Amino acid sequence: MDTQGKLDILSSDAQYDLSCSCGTNDPLEQRKRSADGSRWLYPVTTASGGAGIMLKTLMGNRCAGDCRYCPLRSSADFRPVALSSEEIVRFFLDLTTRRKLIGLFLSSAVLGTPDKTMQLLIDAARQLRVRHRYRGYIHLKIIPGCSLNAIDEAIKYASALSLNIEVPSARHYEQLSAYQSWERDIAFGLNYLTQRTAKGTAGERCTTSTQFIVGASDEEDREILGAVNHLYQNLGLDRSFFSAYQRGLGDSSIPGEKASQSVIQPDLFDISHSSGPLVREHRLYQAEWLLRVYGFSLEELCFSEDGNLSLLTDPKLTWARANTGLFPLSVNRASEQELLRVPGIGPVWAKRIIALRRQGRIGSLHNLRLPANSLPYLIR
Repeated sequence: MDTQGKLDILSSDAQYDLSCSCGTNDPLEQRKRSADGSRWLYPVTTASGGAGIMLKTLMGNRCAGDCRYCPLRSSADFRPVALSSEEIVRFFLDLTTRRKLIGLFLSSAVLGTPDKTMQLLIDAARQLRVRHRYRGYIHLKIIPGCSLNAIDEAIKYASALSLNIEVPSARHYEQLSAYQSWERDIAFGLNYLTQRTAKGTAGERCTTSTQFIVGASDEEDREILGAVNHLYQNLGLDRSFFSAYQRGLGDSSIPGEKASQSVIQPDLFDISHSSGPLVREHRLYQAEWLLRVYGFSLEELCFSEDGNLSLLTDPKLTWARANTGLFPLSVNRASEQELLRVPGIGPVWAKRIIALRRQGRIGSLHNLRLPANSLPYLIR
């Protein structure tokens, strides 16, 4: 089988790693095959807010582990395929001559051992950096359970590194896997990764992230966001991503497969449906932005009695409705941080209002052409 044929299979299998799939204009776009059949081309949003295309693939799909939530577990029935480091490097470099790419995203199932798998990823990055002088973006996934030396080697060549935490605690992980230890193979690795990439270290240029698989266990949103808050406040992690568990792909024994059919059946993977799993994923992204960008504390987030965010309203609107005594705010007197608390107003609008005030008093809310849902919370 040629390299492109392998990539078609491996990148199709990479669809189960769906981080930030609702962070685009089309929430479903990254769950669909691209128009030209190139599953290995992955639309992403750049740090500056623009759009870009990345080559994203697994190095191999036959996992040595048997985590019960994973469709690529060793007991599952599918065609095993693997790429060599040389194959992915040749394909990537050839592809960059034919179309503009912002970089490369490499992950893998566990091929034999975590360190053996990491060596494949690292070798590909090393070849690009050293032999071919590639200076673009390279994202490598850290394989849980790999050695600390492997993490150190990955830091040398990667622009970004991620280690998927999957769930917020060891208790939840025990429901999903007997193959690995959450504390030893995941939490410890994340802690080491953030230490080695902290400000002032040799690896500080490398950004770090993790991902939660949402709904495979019976975790609450409060637990997930509590873990996110800890990762940001105590470890200095840069980003957290969320991927709605795709029912029907895991072992029937896990909580995500036992959940109500009416809530997570596949035809409800639609953000317009108030009970679809993508809605929960979307709400977690919105709440994560409140923590990371908008200056909210974990204690300020509003959860229902079952520990979850509202599926019907976004977390900022839920908070505003619970704190009506703080509104309305004056667009002429409120600080930028206070403006960020207004539903419909984000960093761009808040900075725009502050800039307009420097030119003179704002006389009319309607002349600002603010988002309609922000108007009930503002006065002149």
